[in-house]
Order: sequence, then structure tokens, then C-alpha cells
Amino acid sequence: MKSTSNQMDDATSQTSATTPMTRENIPLLNRQRSRWYLFSCWRKWFRPRELRARTVNLGRVNTEKFPPNEIRNQKYNFITFLPLVLFEQFRFFLNLYFLLMALSQFIPDIRIGYPYTYWGPLGFVLMVTICREAVDDLRRHQRDHEVNSQKYKRLSATNGSGYEMVPSSKLKVGDVIIVEKNERVPADLILLRTSDRSGSVFVRTDQLDGETDWKPRLAVPYTQKLSRDSELHSIDASFYVEKPQNDIHSFIATFCMTDGSEDTGLSVENTLWANTVVAAGTATGIVIYTGCETRSVMNNSQPRSKVGLLDMEINGLTKVLFCAVLGLSLVMMMLKGFGGPWYRYMFRFVLLFSYIIPISLRVNLDMGKAFYSWQMQNDSNIQGTVVRSTTIPEELGRISYVLTDKTGTLTQNEMVFKKIHLGIVSHDADTFHHIGHIIQKLSGNIMQQQQQQQQQGSVSSSSSGESNTATKPIMFAGNRMRRPEGWREWEAVRALALCHNVTPVSDEEDNRSVSTASTVTGGNNSPTKSVINIEAPGSTDTEHQYQAASPDEIALVKWTEQVGLTLIARDLNTMTLQVKTPSEDNDILLHYQILQLFPFTSESKRMGIIVRESKSGQITFYLKGADVVMSSIVQYNDWLSEESGNMAREGLRTLVVAKKVLTEEQYSDFEMRYNAARLSITDRVAKVAAVTESLERELELLCLTGVEDRLQENVRPTLELLRNAGVRVWMLTGDKLETACCIAKSSQLIGRNQGLHVLRSVKTRTDAHQELNSFRRKQGHALVIEGESLEVCLQYYRPEFLELATASPAVVCCRCSPTQKAQVVALIQKHTGKRTCAVGDGGNDVSMIQQADAGVGIEGREGRQASLAGDFSIPQFSHIAKLLLIHGRRSYKRSAALSQFVIHRGLIITTLQAVFSAVFYLSSVALYQGFLMVGYSTLYTMFPVFSLVLDQDITSETAVTYPELYKDLSKGRSLSYKTFFIWVLISIYQGGVIMYGALILFVDEFIHIVAISFSALIMTELIMVALTVRTWHRLMVLAELFSLALYLISLAVLHEYFDWEFIWSYDFLWKVSLITLVSCLPLYIIKFLRKKCSPPSYLKLS
Repeated sequence: MKSTSNQMDDATSQTSATTPMTRENIPLLNRQRSRWYLFSCWRKWFRPRELRARTVNLGRVNTEKFPPNEIRNQKYNFITFLPLVLFEQFRFFLNLYFLLMALSQFIPDIRIGYPYTYWGPLGFVLMVTICREAVDDLRRHQRDHEVNSQKYKRLSATNGSGYEMVPSSKLKVGDVIIVEKNERVPADLILLRTSDRSGSVFVRTDQLDGETDWKPRLAVPYTQKLSRDSELHSIDASFYVEKPQNDIHSFIATFCMTDGSEDTGLSVENTLWANTVVAAGTATGIVIYTGCETRSVMNNSQPRSKVGLLDMEINGLTKVLFCAVLGLSLVMMMLKGFGGPWYRYMFRFVLLFSYIIPISLRVNLDMGKAFYSWQMQNDSNIQGTVVRSTTIPEELGRISYVLTDKTGTLTQNEMVFKKIHLGIVSHDADTFHHIGHIIQKLSGNIMQQQQQQQQQGSVSSSSSGESNTATKPIMFAGNRMRRPEGWREWEAVRALALCHNVTPVSDEEDNRSVSTASTVTGGNNSPTKSVINIEAPGSTDTEHQYQAASPDEIALVKWTEQVGLTLIARDLNTMTLQVKTPSEDNDILLHYQILQLFPFTSESKRMGIIVRESKSGQITFYLKGADVVMSSIVQYNDWLSEESGNMAREGLRTLVVAKKVLTEEQYSDFEMRYNAARLSITDRVAKVAAVTESLERELELLCLTGVEDRLQENVRPTLELLRNAGVRVWMLTGDKLETACCIAKSSQLIGRNQGLHVLRSVKTRTDAHQELNSFRRKQGHALVIEGESLEVCLQYYRPEFLELATASPAVVCCRCSPTQKAQVVALIQKHTGKRTCAVGDGGNDVSMIQQADAGVGIEGREGRQASLAGDFSIPQFSHIAKLLLIHGRRSYKRSAALSQFVIHRGLIITTLQAVFSAVFYLSSVALYQGFLMVGYSTLYTMFPVFSLVLDQDITSETAVTYPELYKDLSKGRSLSYKTFFIWVLISIYQGGVIMYGALILFVDEFIHIVAISFSALIMTELIMVALTVRTWHRLMVLAELFSLALYLISLAVLHEYFDWEFIWSYDFLWKVSLITLVSCLPLYIIKFLRKKCSPPSYLKLS
């Protein structure tokens, strides 16, 4: 048996060696392996890239490959351009239908006429579309190239200068780059070194999260200790960082030396995310994420091809027309009978009636869109407008919801100090100079007091190093009955000059800097930087700048400088103020020691500071915060609540300022308890808060301040116009709730008679249910909600919340992430089915802009990212009103009229063909051959019909004066099934009159039927254009006359189609005139009666 099996094996091996390997004899296992290999390759090439944690080396080469660091807003590339454009075009039933009709002309049995009559219009449509998409995408590529070509300093060990200039698109993971002041961060970085000795740097994140406050970022301690940037190449270290994700508020990483000597945990405070801006100084960082893996890009959605509602409606009408073609062809076949090759005759009838769906519709609409875009860009009233997507201008005429960003869109992010109330007197910009005079008058008393304190200090210099508490306190802290005139103003101004977290910084070139905190400057365009000119004693003019995390504090400190009390120096422990005196050469310096600082938090809504006046030793606790929390902290008064309400109604951001003088014993007791609470292991936060609150009792109220976040130009009238136009405005911002409410009031986003309901923070389903029920009872109130609460409401009560929110006159969503903004837009679209418009100016608005039906980017000083991603770009928010009310209205009205007229033009000639075929024994023969069919929709009627894009029902002034007229557009009455079927009836009537009239009035030859009917058809079309026009333009008249002249020339030239002698006869003239009169006069009478009896709303105004 064994030998037999061996022989079989040998035979099998010989057979396998000599037999060629065909598909049939390949072993099944091998076939499965090859299929699995192909499948694996396919998955490898086309599956999405797997995101994973990574190790980034410092001082060594990184071999792992990561995505390129490119910004890409293009829709296509070289390979996908043609397939995707053709797919988008033939996705429309209209184009697909004509493609099939054109292809059928290659079959001889069913060919009717010449192929160019089908392929010519279709090719022209495709050519126009391809060229338009190519130009739009090329522009996107050029804009992306500008951003990707921005150069940065990359550290290089080989270059003699120590660095090389590299475009941002060439940056790779592991590169160490230097980002200068006011430069955009090109990729996600871990901060290694800063120009500040403390290792800190401020960044502006409003392009990422919408928040206006500057954010401090800290360098890795080990690398900050290095003396030079070049030493980064000599260390051997690595960063282990988490996988890329879209959470911009958290980050986990570890820095470790290869030899194990250093191991440091890193958080989001050690990062610089892409699209943030370095506000002051210079930052050196290592690239950890690039391109599509950066936090900024992961919070943005991919650009999508937007299709307008009008295009979808027309696509639906073409399907109705196609059913009409099939129905009409079927009726003809039923009358003719289904004998012989009936399917051939059926298809010939379909081809004969195919002009009921006009291919020129796409050409006219696309050319109209291009014209509307050109008009928008050349409107002198909205200069700077750029149309980046020419496919959806009509969408601007159907908007029901406008979703806008706050910072940089509604506001300029420039804080201006507007008002201060001192209890018995109020000052505004007109009387601020009185406070300045009071400070100057008091400066003599302050100088005299300081001289006395210096003398007392010299007497007690032999005592301990602690401040002399026996010295006489500064004069205004004594008995209230002895306080001199102006003490209220002085105490309020001094409190504002001390209670803050502002640092003055000087130019790096200035060697006489009085600031010890930093040697770097704030950005020229920074909202939280202010330039001031001061004269320090014995020094020349020095330009100083203010730097802080909040622009509100900058406004306060800048105002104190304006009235004569200037912050000139600050570090972690000391602060120096300069009092302006009448004699400028003898200004007074006041020195303070910073004992404690209590920063502002969204929970506490206040910030405080404890300072000791260096010469007098007086310890003072200053506190400022929101009126809702400060009213219970300050001593009883009868004016704070009323005045804070008045300022809030003016849209001002209010702050209540108070103080409390502490004795040395009181402060020592507080310091001991405070330090003990800070060292507590359990409930540390609660214990610290309790100790701090023990100090916040019975504070002396000093003043109430009002700061205005300056709005963009004409924001208030613009929002009022939109509200009157029936457009609901939602504000989606990443900023704080209090700030958002202030802007909602000051911008009049919330109407004068509307209430404001703030949905308190909800964490559970029960909380959400209670809050929604509470809001349901408040009819006509605007809604304010935070991002976290929004997530909870959408999770448990999505339909109920959306129903309430969409019915609200206005909605403010604060603390929204970029992804949340896009989700809100999508939810509105899905729930209401209405058209949305998103307006923003920052990188955090890109997702929202791309998700909306019409995205509008504002090109501001904070960057061009939103402008580049938008379908439309405007320089300021106020242009949105004219863009919607004027250009949106005209684009929609004109396209609706144009599309219906082009459909009418196809319907009427199809009616002529149907009557002709029915009369002449149901023959499938074309009534008009060759050039007449092409000329009908091009030379003879194209110019008058297309001139409808110049028509307008109302003037620009009327559209803005009566914004209520815009409400009707969202109902879509200009293009509906009702108006469509009216045009169908008109076409059937006119087509029947023309064809039957020509058949009745012709005498002997068939060619006379063609001449009479075709001439009457052209004249009817020209007159119908004239009846449709509402406002005549000189180009319209010229188009009518030019087309008429072209047709008259054709009558004289085209002897193949027209009988020359009959054309010049009187019979031809009166027959054509009579048929045209019968087809048009009844329609004119109906239009006249309707205009008199039931005029549209715009006619009533005019």
C-alpha cells in the first residue's frame, strides 16, 4: 500500500510539473489566498488612517510617517476632478435624461434630425459647468497655497544661523520650530521654550474656541532651563503623546529623558494648538500633530458640494415633465396602435417630445448664477464682498435662520470704558476729565503725605524688617467725616488700578523698561493689549503696553491711566503706580506689595487681591465681580441694583468694585487659615473657598463700572432688519455666558419687548425636563443655553428642545465647541426643513459655515480661514442684510422666473409637435427640422429670455425699507407646483392656438405651415417676455429688438425652410399677426385684471 501511494504521489508530481497552471487547476487554497491578498491591499489603500498614540523624539530623527501639514479646502484633485464633476451633473435627472437622448441618436432606426441638435446643447452645458468648477477649485487651491506657503523658522543643526526658513506645508512631526509674536501656529506643538524667563507665553485662541481671553501656556520645565535653543539638538529625549482627537481642552503626554533622569507629565497648558496666535514674545515648540490630525482640522468638517433648494425643486419638476413625455408618447401610440415595431415608434415619439424638458434650462440658470455673483461682488454698497461658490446665490433669498458667531462677527473685541457710578454721582466719557482734574488736585496731598511717611520711616528704621504698622495710614482711610472732597473718585480709581491681573510690558529694544515681569511685547492687533505713553521720573518718553488674559481688565487699567493713575510696573510680588501731577517732571510713584491674588473663575464670578502700601503699611483687600454675587458681599446700599440694571439695559458689562481695610492681625489670621486650607488633602477647594468667603463680608462699595464690547458697525440695525424680515437669529459662541448675554442685549439681538430666559446648567435628565418645562411657560422669551446643557437636552429631549428653540425669537448658545456649532446647524436643517445661513470670522466657525446651506465668512483681522471656507465672503456683518434682502431676493425671483419661462418655451413647442403629429396621421416626424430647432432656443429667444436676470420687482431701497417683504420668499411661492401648472396651461393654450391657427389659415403648401407657425411662435415668445418683465432695463429692450432683427434676417436667408415669396406677401403678415394676437391678448387682459383686483404686496408699496 505504501509503494502504491508513493507511485500516485510521483504521478501527481509529474503531472503538476508538466501541466500548465490554468484558472481551473489552481488549488482552491491558493485562490483564496490571492483573493485575501487583494482584499487586504484594497483595505490598506482605502481605509481611513488609524489614529494612534506616538513617540516623538527630540534630538533624534523620527522615522514614522504622518500626514503632511497642509490646509486643504479643495473639493477635487487632478484625478477626481472630471469623474466627480460629471457625477454631480448627471446626478440631476435633467442632465441624465438628455445624455440618454443624445446617446440614442447613434442608433439609426430611432434617429430624428441631426445629432448636433442634442449633443451641442448638452456639451455646452457640461463645458460651462466644468469650467466654472475648475475656476472655483483653482481659486481654493491658490488660497490654500498662500496659507501653506507661509514660512517659519525651523531649528537646524547643520545651518550656520541655527535655523532655516521652511513653508508650513513642509513641517513634519518632530520638527522644532520658532513662532514669533503675532504669528499663526502652523501645527500642534508642545511648548519647549519661551522668550520669557518664567517659561510662560500668552496665546490667542479665539480662532479655535471663540474665547476672547488670552490663555497662558507653559514650557516644559527641563527644556526651558536650557540657555539656548540650539541645545535642544544635543539632548536625547522623547515625548509620548496620546492619539489625535478633537478635544481642544484636554491633552495627555509625558516628557522623558532617554537616560531616565527626567520624567514629566504634560497637559493642555504645555501645548500650542494649530491656528492659535502667539500674542506676546516668542515660542519654541516641537511638532506633534500635523495636517488632518491637528485639533483644529479634526474640529472641522470636510467641504461638501452644496445644492440649492431651487435646483432641487427644478429637478423635481423635470421628473414631472418626463412623466408627461412618457404619457404623451403612450397616448400617441394608443391612438396609432401597437402594430409592427411599436417600441421604435414609441421611442421616436419620446425623442420628438423631449424638448418638453429643455436642456437650455441648465445653461440659462448657470449663466444667471454667474451674473448674480458678479452683481454681488460689484455692489458699491457692500464693497469687499466675494462670492466663492457661484452655485447657490438663490439660497440667500430663502433663509429662515441666521446662525452667527459673536467675537469678531458681531463685536470688534475692543473693550471701551463707558461709565462709572460712585453712588452719588455718575461719570461717562463727557465728564471723565473731571476725575482727571480731581486726581491732579489730590496729588499735592498725596506727595505731602508720602514725605511725612518717609520721615516716620527713617525714625523707625532701626526696628524689625517688617512694615511699620504704627505709621499713620494714608489720609483717605481715616474717619469718614474727615474725608476730603474727591475721596470717592480717588478710592475708585486706585481700586481699579490695583485690582486686576494686568502686566505692563515694554519693547525689547527699550533698556529703560520699568516692567520686571517680561521683556516681550503684545501683538499689534491684540484685543488685550494697549499702548500708552508715560514719562517716568527722570526718564524720556517710553512706550508701554498692557498685557492681560482679559480685554475687560485692559480697558479698566487704560482708563485709570487716562485719568492720571498709571500702572507702570508689576511682577509676581510688587506693583507700581504713577500719579500724574500738574508739574509733569515731578510725578509720584506709589509702591504696593502683592500679598494674595484670587483669580476670576466662572463659578465665583469675581476676582480679588490683597495689597500692602509700601510706605504706610496699610493692607487693603480689593474685590470686583458681577453684581449678582457682589450685592450680598458689600455693605447695604440703595443704588447698586437699580444702576447695574440700567447699565445692563444699555448693553454694558458691569463690574462692582469694593474694598476692605485689614489690620495686620486680621491679615495674619487670614493668611494662616488660608495656607492651611491650601495644604489640605481632602476637600481642598471647598475649604479654600470657605476661608476666602470669610473675608468677603461687609465690604465698602466703591463704584460700579460699565465696559462696552464695541460692536461691529451697524450691527443693531442689521439685526433689527433681519428680525423684521422674519429671519430668526441664533448666536453660537465659545465665550462665557455673562459675556454672551451682554452682547445679546447690547446688539439688540433680543428685542426691546422680549424677555431673556437663561437655561441653568443641567446635568441629568430630570434637570433637563424641569428646565424645558420652565422655558415652555415663558412665551416670547429668548433662550440662553450653555454647550454642556445643550448636550444633555439633545440627548434626552431632542424633539421637545428643538421645537421650543426653533419657536423662540432668538437663541444664544455659549461655550459651544466648533463641532457643536455644526451640529446645531444640522439639527435645525433636519427638524425644520428651512434654509440656514451661518456667519463667522474664525477658524472655529469653519464647520458651521460648511454645514449651513449658505456659509458666509467675514475676513477680519483675526485671519482668513472662515472667509476662505465660506460660500460668500464679506468684510463686516452689516453687509449680510443687503446680501439677503436685496441680492438674495433678486437671485431667487429672477431664477424662478427664468426657469419657468424656459420650461414654458419647451412646453409650447412640444404642444405644437403633439398637435401636428395628431393631425397628420400620428406620424413621428419632426415639425421643425435641423437649424430651426437649435435656433429657436438659442438665437431667436435666448437673449430676451436671459434678459430676465435684469428684472426686479422692487428697488433696493424698498427691499431695505420694508424687510417684511422677505418673509414671503421662504414660502417658495415664486416657483411651486401651482405656478408650474399655470405655465403648463398657458403653454398648452398658446401652442394649440398657434398650431391650429396655422393649419386653418394655410392654403396650399406644407412649408407655409412651418413659416406661419414658427413666426407666430417667435413673436409670441418675445411678447411673453415683455409681459413677464416688471421693471424694464435698456438691455432688455435691446435684446428684444436684436432677436427680432435676427429672425427677420433668417426669414430672408434660410430659403431651405421658408418660401421667400410667401414671406413677403400680405397674407403671411396678417395671418402671423392674428395668431399672435389671439395667443397673447387674453393673457395680457388676465394679468391686467389681476394687477388691479389682487395685486401682490410689493405692488401695493410702489
